[in-house]
Amino acid sequence: MGTGKRGLIATAVTVVCALTVLAAPGTAFASPGPAPTPSAGPALAPDKDLEAVRKKLDKLYRAAARATDEYNAAEEKADKQSAEIVKLAKKIVKGQERLAKLKDRAGAAAAAQYRGGGLPPEAHLMLSDDPQEFLDGAGRVRQGQHAAKGLIRELTRTQEDLEQYARDASAQWKKLEAGRKAKAAAQKEIEKQIAEAEKLESELRKEEQERLAELEKEAAGKAQTAWLDSGILDEIKGKASEQGKKAVAYATAQIGKPYQWGAEGPKTYDCSGLTSQAWISAGRGIPRTSQEQWKQLRHIDIQDMRPGDLIIYFDDASHVAMYVGDGVIVHAPRPGRTVTLAGAGSMPILGVVRPDADAGTD
Repeated sequence: MGTGKRGLIATAVTVVCALTVLAAPGTAFASPGPAPTPSAGPALAPDKDLEAVRKKLDKLYRAAARATDEYNAAEEKADKQSAEIVKLAKKIVKGQERLAKLKDRAGAAAAAQYRGGGLPPEAHLMLSDDPQEFLDGAGRVRQGQHAAKGLIRELTRTQEDLEQYARDASAQWKKLEAGRKAKAAAQKEIEKQIAEAEKLESELRKEEQERLAELEKEAAGKAQTAWLDSGILDEIKGKASEQGKKAVAYATAQIGKPYQWGAEGPKTYDCSGLTSQAWISAGRGIPRTSQEQWKQLRHIDIQDMRPGDLIIYFDDASHVAMYVGDGVIVHAPRPGRTVTLAGAGSMPILGVVRPDADAGTD
């Protein structure tokens, strides 16, 4: 990443984490002006109470994130199952057409036998007095018998194929129905958790909501500072691949767009919707959910991390972000927030995965 871009990212992260110093022990809060005259209204909730609110909100939104992953997984499975049902339906149609043609051929053979007086070709052959006709007829009889057996085998095989396609389609349909139920249950859970979080926030006064936002930034800033103080950034020197650069360019171009659970753009995103679409734009399809990205993509040591790699967060792999360099990520945080830059260490890191076809470390 160039020096100019590093400077811009560093500046952005400085703004995001600027309130970190407010959390330092013994730091005094400067008053912007003369102390306001005490009002008769209710006092603001103390920071310890707002901190409890912050932790509860974090818990609620984490639960919503887990349910969102379940929703996305069910939706992805449903798409695959629907596509499989369509393929099987096409096979059934082709099989039925083939079966109809084979039955026509069998019918024609039966009609020919009827026209011959109902006697099989072997009987007509035995009644012939001409030796040459007998020899010629014997060859035709053998060919006819072989063709008849082949026709019967084809009919049988086609019918068996149709029966199997029907069984497969029925099984896929049952899976699709189960997936729809799982998706509906996940959606209900998401909406429940978000509604509870929004209710909790709505009960706060404007000043308390502002202070709550500050506490969120302070918590993220503390975590990022601790991560940087470990010296990890000195060890991370990987350079982005060409695909990685394209993925980073896509993801950072979405900054400012709202979070929406289940969304894959172009106007709104959830966390894995952003990362999966960024890599699709770079020509590399990856799993839709953060949990599947963690399971299926190649794991990379943090010190080998490079821009474009995905950082998976929390023990349940319920959040994912894209590393853009200089200790910074771009991600879609949660409902009520927009796609933004943040410190890579601002949340508990589970691990790093690399989507590139070239999984080397450069």
